[in-house]
Amino acid sequence: METLNENMAGKRGQMIVVGGAKGGVGKTILSVNLSVALAKRSVKVCIIDGDFQFGDVNLAMDIQETFTIKDAIEAIGTLDVINMSSYLTQHNSGVNVLVAPDRPEYADMITDENLTKITSLLLDIYDYVIVDTGVGFHENSLPFIERADKLLLVTNLEMATIKNTKRMKETLDMLGYSNKIEYIINRSTMESVLNAENVAEILGTENPYLVPNDFKYVSQSFNMGTPIVSGRATNVVAKAIFKMAEQIASKRGPQRIKQKKRLFGIR
Repeated sequence: METLNENMAGKRGQMIVVGGAKGGVGKTILSVNLSVALAKRSVKVCIIDGDFQFGDVNLAMDIQETFTIKDAIEAIGTLDVINMSSYLTQHNSGVNVLVAPDRPEYADMITDENLTKITSLLLDIYDYVIVDTGVGFHENSLPFIERADKLLLVTNLEMATIKNTKRMKETLDMLGYSNKIEYIINRSTMESVLNAENVAEILGTENPYLVPNDFKYVSQSFNMGTPIVSGRATNVVAKAIFKMAEQIASKRGPQRIKQKKRLFGIR
């Protein structure tokens, strides 16, 4: 128990919420690959599939889950830092996954109170908790946004996506979350009337994360359930995601003590 108390007094994990104002911008792919890239830095990483109706994180990582967040919520009264791990599925990269429910109607049973308890437990265990949210604002995304240390908004060079991203930013500003927002411009080298510099200017940001375009390779990676950063590390997309992970880790500083790995039996 002494080890448990020492660990619980350690540094709280960081919650990184990945959001987007339009579907199809690569939010899930970026969430998954950022998680794996961070895990390669020998830190403990968990990803939550926060699209509770139509989440695809399990497909993107080719995992066969036994439990989902629905099962964790059904046991919410007895859930603690020790048994929380039993509701996660471990990917071969070492990333642990809290999978979305397997039926859309189960999303209705997920409440703010339940999400607050689950995220609190995960932040006590992991260095990073990555949340892949649904598109735009919805009832179940707000608890994640409120608790986030960092909110990564994914956009691209398409006018409709930029317009919606700007509107989402304005809403987040009104809610008081502007200090959490950072941007990922995905497919930043795709052919378009705008370039990444134009998009950054429209959104009022100086240093967005830029992820180049390699649509064919990224699509194949997703369909095979193999994260890009687990395959060809020399690919331009993989390099950009590794760089993003490095920048995020460098901003955070030293990680928590690592004895917890043995205590909870999670790698």
